[in-house]
Amino acid sequence: EFKSAFALWLVSLTLGTLLILVTSGPQPSVGQKVYTNTWAVHITGGEQEANRIARKHGFVNHGKVFGDFYHFRHRRVVKRSLSDHRGTHIRLHTEPQQEGSGVYADLFFLLFSIQYNEDHRDLNVKDAWKQGFTGQGVVVSILDDGIEKKHPDLIQNYDPDASYDVNDGDPDPQPRYTQLNDNRHGTRCAGEVAAVANNGMCGVGVAYNSKIGGVRMLDGEVTDVVEAQSLSLNPQHIDIYSASWGPEDDGKTVDGPAKLAKEAFLRGVMEGRGGRGSIFVWASGNGGREKDSCNCDGYTNSIYTLSISSSTQNGNVPWYSEACSSTLATTYSSGSLNEKQIVTTDLRQKCTDSHTGTSASAPLAAGIIALALEANKNLTWRDMQHLVVRTSNPAHLTTNDWKTNGVGRRVSHSYGYGLLDAGAIVALAKNWTNVGPQRKCVLSLVSEPRNIGSHLVINKSVDACAGTDNFVSSLEHAQAQLTLSYNRRGSLAIFLISPQGTRSTLLAPRPHDYSSEGFSDWAFMTTHSWDEDPRGEWTLEIENVAGTTALAAVLKAAVQFSLRPCPSLWTLVASSFLPLHTLTDPATTLSSAVSFFCPLPSPLAITSSPALL
Repeated sequence: EFKSAFALWLVSLTLGTLLILVTSGPQPSVGQKVYTNTWAVHITGGEQEANRIARKHGFVNHGKVFGDFYHFRHRRVVKRSLSDHRGTHIRLHTEPQQEGSGVYADLFFLLFSIQYNEDHRDLNVKDAWKQGFTGQGVVVSILDDGIEKKHPDLIQNYDPDASYDVNDGDPDPQPRYTQLNDNRHGTRCAGEVAAVANNGMCGVGVAYNSKIGGVRMLDGEVTDVVEAQSLSLNPQHIDIYSASWGPEDDGKTVDGPAKLAKEAFLRGVMEGRGGRGSIFVWASGNGGREKDSCNCDGYTNSIYTLSISSSTQNGNVPWYSEACSSTLATTYSSGSLNEKQIVTTDLRQKCTDSHTGTSASAPLAAGIIALALEANKNLTWRDMQHLVVRTSNPAHLTTNDWKTNGVGRRVSHSYGYGLLDAGAIVALAKNWTNVGPQRKCVLSLVSEPRNIGSHLVINKSVDACAGTDNFVSSLEHAQAQLTLSYNRRGSLAIFLISPQGTRSTLLAPRPHDYSSEGFSDWAFMTTHSWDEDPRGEWTLEIENVAGTTALAAVLKAAVQFSLRPCPSLWTLVASSFLPLHTLTDPATTLSSAVSFFCPLPSPLAITSSPALL
């Protein structure tokens, strides 16, 4: 599998400098360990010392991941190829490519009718342009299978400092060409963000004056170290990372970032962009046909990513869309065969009008976020999520699960808070006051194991840590961290109801998930109670749709409000290298009875939205 559990083994060498070699490889579902020829190596002494040790022992140093960790590859160790499986993991819709050359001459608005059209069923990008924002001074990097840097619609905006080839360990992210153009995905995503305007090619990017880079990291084995190195590339230069990949969208996988990738996310939001935080934009997933849930995807389910879903041209839920409570907003993308798809750049210096799926939605969102960052460079990663919540528009989007939350905003599991509105987000960003440091309150719901039976209801009155430095008066993210045993995981449905009555579906039944592994400290996240007062009675419901015959028990449950990535929660040390499937996010392994202090010197700045949803 592309992103399943990994096996890590610790090898200790006496080299004068401490050298920790960690072999890592995907673990197939049958449980047999598979190893690759790549290592995450911890070396003190700097890059020169890392290069010396690599040469001495027959390794190639593919560069620093972060801190004192380096990415080594051994010349004589056989590589395990993932080429037979990788395509099922990356969120691509493999319909035949529709190419054109002269068709796209002078194409400024014509075929970009989903992104920019005249009947206001669009992302309101032209309004942001009219306000003077085109992405100038903002840097976006596409984490994917490479970027065709000399494409005539990209070359003017290409940024080598936002680019790297992690797969081969060199600075050039040029895609590997094949007869089927398998590695076209990153180039297509890049054009959505930064295709040059008025040059007679393809179309125009949402942030057509932004700088665009690409990280080639999907065209090979995708290990924890590959992800971490990609997520942590040049974080003081790159503002926005756009990713349209994740675990298998097969309706039965529960997986997320592993040890080093988690550290990369944490370092990004804490240290990136001069301490304002790197912005990670993530596609919510294409597993709708398999009844998958993006709450089982640890990338989109993370508080550190801005998760984006899709709508069809006509404002309907696409067949591939996954519904979950972690999705924040939506852009247009592909739908049925008679609906328009996304126009963008393509491999071999060509163009396409058939870019599809949530793969196409994340880069559109990254472009809109680039416009907002140009409007206000001081926005933090959390400020950006506040702006998205306040300005996204539910109009023109059809689904049967729209609800009004406790502060009067419309929200949906399919669309989050609605379509991104570029004009509204830049207008609000210009004079936005930064939110203060985030408080976190952790409250235990279950003190001893509870049988689920057919329907378990747990009620808990909370004061949101009132009277302490962790008091939370206004929610951002709410998480229910659960450990439970169950002999058929896919039969479970989990709901969290806030004191204001907002009901979030944390997990919908997944008919293809026959796993008996249950969940281990999995933090289901919802954004649906954003800005609500968390004080009052919370309700956690767990339903066994298979009836009472299955064996099920909740071993641990806790609710966490407004998590903050405190630096003291996790330190990478040699003893941390345990079998990877036993490791969990430091932000989701807090004792359910303990609150860590992240003091807030002044009340959170809550700004009411000028755009009523």
